[in-house]
Amino acid sequence: MSQLNVNIPSAGADRYTIHIGSGLLGSVPAQLEKDFSGLSKFVVTDSNVVAAGHLARLLGKAQVGTYIIDPPGEGSKHIDTVVSIIEAMEKASLGRDTLIIALGGGTVGDIAGFAAAIFKRGVKVAQIPTTTVSQADSSVGGKTGVDSTISKNAYGAFRQPQVVYIDVETLKTLDDRQYRSGLVESVKHALIADDEYFDYLKKNMPAILDRDCDVLEQVAYTNCRIKAAVVAADPTEQNKRRILNFGHTIGHAVESASKFSLLHGEAVAIGIIGAELIAQKMGFAAPDRLKRIQEALSMLSVPLKIPKGLQKEDLFDIIKRDKKAVNQWPKFVLLDKIGHVYFKDGQWAHDVGQQIVDETLDRLYL
Repeated sequence: MSQLNVNIPSAGADRYTIHIGSGLLGSVPAQLEKDFSGLSKFVVTDSNVVAAGHLARLLGKAQVGTYIIDPPGEGSKHIDTVVSIIEAMEKASLGRDTLIIALGGGTVGDIAGFAAAIFKRGVKVAQIPTTTVSQADSSVGGKTGVDSTISKNAYGAFRQPQVVYIDVETLKTLDDRQYRSGLVESVKHALIADDEYFDYLKKNMPAILDRDCDVLEQVAYTNCRIKAAVVAADPTEQNKRRILNFGHTIGHAVESASKFSLLHGEAVAIGIIGAELIAQKMGFAAPDRLKRIQEALSMLSVPLKIPKGLQKEDLFDIIKRDKKAVNQWPKFVLLDKIGHVYFKDGQWAHDVGQQIVDETLDRLYL
């Protein structure tokens, strides 16, 4: 088992540990009881995680209050689910001396973290991610939130976890589409921060797709190392943390416009290609870079084009409502080279004209 510490200097002594291993799920409750002995425990998970057997492996015979999100997935990622969780906790007579345990994918982690941020003005949360997207990205960094009827993650709060446990064996129960989609976040991390990791992913993709636990532990460790360094430098996304949104501006718009028929990673893959087309248009992309990125993403069998059924006008409207938008238009994160984000005038995200985005969307359609 390997470990990483995430330090949040702006929050004083705020620091937590990420534990990464294979087959560690059953040992987590005893460790949580040791480290958080004075707190009541409450698990938030979803019906997919229950069906996969992860909740049973986590709890064993222990009796712990549990809220099961059903139906699972993005369709339940709204404020009503958070209210239901909070009311369940109130009915269980839980108070501020509570540790919420988020067991599941990115949707579960986001919902549970948001509930932890607002229940009784804030309780502690432990993240136990069980999907490729959550183990790579969403369980680390403290971003929580839910969607509105208009846009993704419209309501949210920063709530750093107390601890993160990553058991890569849980990935073996994911269906192939979910598994491959979530790996897009690993490619994103390589593109923004580590060209050697980009080459590692391409070289080891057969083993990754075969779900080799030793390789998956290395992938998880590298993802968390990259994410932790960015979060430590900019916990509340004032500047550098924006690089983690690479591919997400167009990606979130495509995901929302598809009414979440596209998975998060699938939409982000399209957004990554869009960001690279923008960089080409603005004149700072090497000629062969787009091809290299397309090759890496194609190994995951994810879509790289916007489906024809999505209207460009809808995409534009969602982009204007992006949660990072100022004056109804967001800045874009672009690559300087593979492994490094374009940085200019002290900023990691940049102005891109609406005409360029319009032309880019045209090039992204099937």
